[in-house]
Amino acid sequence: MADTVPDMCERLIEAVNVIMEPQTSQNLRLEALKFCEEFKDSSSLCIPCGLELSDKAHSAVIRHFGLQVLEHVIKYRWNNMQQQEKVQLKECAMELLSNGTHSVMEEESHIKDVLSRITVEMIKREWPQHWPDMLKEMEALTNQGEAQTELVMLILLRLAEDVITFQTLPTQRRRDIQQTLTQNMDSIFSFMMAILQIHVDDYRQENSVPGMEEKARAHCRVAVATLNTLAGYIDWVSLTHITNNNCQLLEMLCLLLSEPELQLEAAECLLIAISRKGRPEERRPFMLLFGDVAIDVVLSAAQSADGLAIQESLDGNSIEVVERRYVFLKRLCQVLCAMGYQLCYLAGSDTEFTIPVNLCKYTEALMAFTTHTSHFLKMSTLPTWGALFRHEALSKDPVIVEMAKKYMKTCMTNLVKTGYPSRSDHPSCLYSSVDFDNDEDFHSFSIVFRAQQSDMLRLACRIAPLEAFHIVAEWLQFQIASPIDIGDASTTSSEGLCSILSPSVIQWDAETIFMECLVGQIFKHLEAEKLPVDQSVELLQALLNYETEDPLILSCVLTNISALFPFVIHRPQLLHPVLYKLFNSVIFETSQDKNVPRTRAVKNVRRHACSSIIKICRDYPEFLMTCFDMFCEHMKKLFSTDPTITYLEKCALMEAVVLISNQFKDFAKQQAFLEELLAPVVTDWTSKELGLVLSNPALFLSFVGADQVITEQDKEVESISCNRARLSFCLYVLSGVFKRTQRPADLEEAKAGGFVVGYTPSGEPIYRTPSSSIFLSLLPNLFALIRTQNSLFLPENVAHLSETFARTHEIMDREKKAVLGITQPLLDIYDSPVYKSNLERMQGFFSTVYDNCFHALGNAGHSLMQDFYSIEGLSQEISTSVFGTLDHVPDHRLRPIIRVFMAKLVQSCPPEYYESLLCPLMGPLFTYMLQRLSLKWQVINQKTLNDGEDEEEALSHESQVTQEMLEEHLVVLLTRELMEFLSISCVSRKAPEQNKNGAPKEEAEEEEMMTDTVQAVNSTHSTELTELGKCLVKHENIYMSMLTLAFTAISWKDTTICNRTASLVCWTLLRPATLGNLLPEAVTWFFTSVLKALQVHGQHEVCNNTLNQLAMLIYESLRPRYTELRTVMEQVPSINMEALEQYDQKLLDPKAQKPGEKKRKDQFKKLIAGTIGTALCQQFRKEIHIKNLPTLFKSPKEDKDIVLQSEALGLEALFAPTTEAL
Repeated sequence: MADTVPDMCERLIEAVNVIMEPQTSQNLRLEALKFCEEFKDSSSLCIPCGLELSDKAHSAVIRHFGLQVLEHVIKYRWNNMQQQEKVQLKECAMELLSNGTHSVMEEESHIKDVLSRITVEMIKREWPQHWPDMLKEMEALTNQGEAQTELVMLILLRLAEDVITFQTLPTQRRRDIQQTLTQNMDSIFSFMMAILQIHVDDYRQENSVPGMEEKARAHCRVAVATLNTLAGYIDWVSLTHITNNNCQLLEMLCLLLSEPELQLEAAECLLIAISRKGRPEERRPFMLLFGDVAIDVVLSAAQSADGLAIQESLDGNSIEVVERRYVFLKRLCQVLCAMGYQLCYLAGSDTEFTIPVNLCKYTEALMAFTTHTSHFLKMSTLPTWGALFRHEALSKDPVIVEMAKKYMKTCMTNLVKTGYPSRSDHPSCLYSSVDFDNDEDFHSFSIVFRAQQSDMLRLACRIAPLEAFHIVAEWLQFQIASPIDIGDASTTSSEGLCSILSPSVIQWDAETIFMECLVGQIFKHLEAEKLPVDQSVELLQALLNYETEDPLILSCVLTNISALFPFVIHRPQLLHPVLYKLFNSVIFETSQDKNVPRTRAVKNVRRHACSSIIKICRDYPEFLMTCFDMFCEHMKKLFSTDPTITYLEKCALMEAVVLISNQFKDFAKQQAFLEELLAPVVTDWTSKELGLVLSNPALFLSFVGADQVITEQDKEVESISCNRARLSFCLYVLSGVFKRTQRPADLEEAKAGGFVVGYTPSGEPIYRTPSSSIFLSLLPNLFALIRTQNSLFLPENVAHLSETFARTHEIMDREKKAVLGITQPLLDIYDSPVYKSNLERMQGFFSTVYDNCFHALGNAGHSLMQDFYSIEGLSQEISTSVFGTLDHVPDHRLRPIIRVFMAKLVQSCPPEYYESLLCPLMGPLFTYMLQRLSLKWQVINQKTLNDGEDEEEALSHESQVTQEMLEEHLVVLLTRELMEFLSISCVSRKAPEQNKNGAPKEEAEEEEMMTDTVQAVNSTHSTELTELGKCLVKHENIYMSMLTLAFTAISWKDTTICNRTASLVCWTLLRPATLGNLLPEAVTWFFTSVLKALQVHGQHEVCNNTLNQLAMLIYESLRPRYTELRTVMEQVPSINMEALEQYDQKLLDPKAQKPGEKKRKDQFKKLIAGTIGTALCQQFRKEIHIKNLPTLFKSPKEDKDIVLQSEALGLEALFAPTTEAL
């Protein structure tokens, strides 16, 4: 053997060099790789060759390969080795740890890593039973030098990760090792603490001596490794080890925060420790971090944070972020936040708790991060401020009240949107360039950041509302008085106005958010007499007098007016000026050239004005009744005199006036008003001309111009544009205006106003709606248009489309990106006029018309109630129009039918119409969708199987791949929406039970944040059939369609569909059937469907638990009556027949003692484990087998019996019938 080892080593060295050589051809590299792998798998020379190659004389790459060979032997051959071989290999590994490495600063990190892996693999197989002195040997190694000490720390860390974190061992071995670690944790922790203290002291001492820098760095390296190892243990050991000796560990970690080379690792350890959960008495020692020593160190680091993470670049021409220091700041910030959570927890649950004396210093440290230049650090502090401001006791403390005021002033800076990574106009840009990839990424972050800031600001305003008002009032007055600053050329729009990056806009925008957050809190938390009415009226008057031609600034002004409108209630004379301001903004323009399209900013400000009017009318309709006539007159004047007002804006103003008219509370008067208001729409929509157009596909296409050939240079015929606008306006009215009509909420007012027409048998009032007769007159043509829209996809009608509009029915680009999850550009800094191609306009028109048809029809049920659902022949009309020609309707058009129309129809339908209306619609719908989706999923599965063959060919056609991805995503979305519709139709969830364990609020919240797994397992017990579901179940055909759909869907390749359907729908639907007689074939199919789903989705833990639960429920419910299920179980791969027999016996024997639910779940899970599919990434993995060792000796429990035969207590003598005893 000695002769062949050197030869084999030479061949292996040559092969490794070939693999690592960049110039090697692919074939040679594959051959060399194959040779190396075959050697590791089958050669008897692995150990001697591995030891030879791992010698220090070789290069790091060769040594690493040699060590990998040894690791491979331990992982895959250990069980077949002789005891002597194991001992010899273990001795060789320990020798490598002692003498097989270079010094701690010279040795490569990957060599250290593989050495630690080798040792840990042996520990996992032999400790503690066959290697009881392992810990002593590790301790002895640390006496040999820094390199060995670092290796020991790496070994202890990897052992904790494998056993506790990743749990890569069989249960018995893991339990043995974890138990032994726990038993020895006192000595392990003391050992690590001592190592840390020694090397930190040596580092400090030698770092200050000239010429000893190399030695100091070695001690620093060991200290870093020790801190990393401590971090791996602090997360799970008993809290007593962390808080021993008056929190010595925490104190040491706090002091290390001032050491630049160790502060990051120390902060990470501290963060893990302070984030631990536990009982109040266990957490109480954490309050020592609020003591003078610790809080002073933290405060000092926090206050120097702003300049700590930046330095001059090497060339001295710029400033750059030092990544390690910046990461340290992030960890330190997280430490402060974790301290805040511990503070809030103890303040709410510990009866002995007293507010720390240094609370002021703590909040100052937290505020230092809130005012830091980095947006990420600012955002990290927000949840902690929220916890403090929300806390019942702490929020009343003077320190927190003062900090709330300071926080509100800080928001004046933090709400200003600056720091785009592509720019350099603010100090925060430097940090943003590190935290974000691009401006779009930063913009997405900013949306979340602002939302969180707004929530915290509301809480702060609740604590000090008047101070908040004075801050925002002063800020708003300053903005009104300041001239508009559009900034430089990079922040100016194409028309010379402000862009979203202009200094004035970002200031106005920030002030607007503050104002919106404040006003609601003032009215909630201040008595009426304390409201700052006069000051608010002054602000409103200043806003009404403020004139600007900049749309972005005007939009902010409108938001402020809308926010301050509640104060108008106290000064009614301001109502008219406010409305005039809003009406003028509805027709706002910046350009007099009508041939130039409006910019997005102008469109937005007009829509903003319309939305503000609707909001005011919705929230204060009674108050606006005083100016109802003026409102109507002004609206009519606008409609008749301003040709620039769009149909969408007209519709919005009509919605607003309808909202006010609801206050008539007089059916006849409101009906007359609506008839007058909607007369033009009714006349146009019911005209004979439009009736013909809406009912004939060819005429419809001609009417909207889709059959005309137009180039981009040609101007479209104006009459065609008008035709499309007419249709759009009518549909906007149908979908928007009618839903605004409401009856009085009070029954007596409704009866007095003539809204009640009768009562149901159960005594519930039957209402009528003033808009019913108008809507019903429009309904025939709406059905006609829906019928025509669906028939447009027929081949004969597609042929009528011109070459220009041939792609009209395709999904629009923006919808396509949304479906595919492609990030769309969120920023449009240069707000230029929006030009669209003829095809884009036509696609947008068809998409909007289609959606609005179903919005109108869906809203009708909620708005008209009995008047709609009682229409004679409604079911037949919907069937022929909505569901008439679905075979040719593409998936993206089918989605609104289910999501918008059917969902609303079902949710609003009175129970008395379930049989006559919903059953005839839903049965055929579920049957059709099952057939359609089954075919589509079959195609998707077939593509998955053929992917390997066609991959290269497919990749060459990028557009084809994108189209296939789009089609698959649409099928997934359509399926999800259908299953969601099935769920809301048939399944109702019971309200979750309140937390009964008496846990404090914070702990209860933690318990609520359970994983999807737990939710999925428990949800089957908390669902029941809705009344509609019970009605549908009575119809056998519908019931079978729903069951087939649900149990088929769980096998389609989408985990979301599988998990939601299996947890919410399947058992809820099947439960009623289990009470009756099912065909054996049906029972077999249901159970097999679940097993098939496990084969497809079982690799995912959430689906695995859900499907196991479902399979067990079916088996236990139906197995006593259907022996066929036993036959199915016997076919499960690798099933334990003996365990199955035992399970069946306990299930079938009524006298047998039933095990608990958790135990039954585990038993059943093991029985059907063979059905679970393997993830692709796991299919070719070589299995590692670790044998269980003899169980550790367990000492018998101490007998607590106070009366033992061996103990002479004298009690027996007291009662013994003997003279001596007496």
